[in-house]
Amino acid sequence: MKLKLIMAMVDCGRSQAAIDAARAGGATGATVITCVRGEGVHPEKTFLGLELSAARDVLLFLVAESRARDILEAVAKAGAFDEEPGSGIALQIAIEDAVGLGSQLPILQHEIEEEL
Repeated sequence: MKLKLIMAMVDCGRSQAAIDAARAGGATGATVITCVRGEGVHPEKTFLGLELSAARDVLLFLVAESRARDILEAVAKAGAFDEEPGSGIALQIAIEDAVGLGSQLPILQHEIEEEL
């Protein structure tokens, strides 16, 4: 089975909406890395030497390749990535191989077979 890793950097307040959207699109789970920060084209403003940047979460979804684009778009819509500058980004990466998916593979295979 071909897999993709969807990685999304999302405003903390929209993380659950993005996870829910990914699950609705076919993701069987998520890994959340909380309280990360990044910097865009324009550095964040500071106040007395302290950065005023919003906390972000990194969401990781390992999904079937056939569903990856739909899930990616659902996450982007839930995170309002195209509506609000700086609200987040998402990308997908091809996965060559993965182990430890024994509980998720039967579910993924069944859902993909139903689509065919």
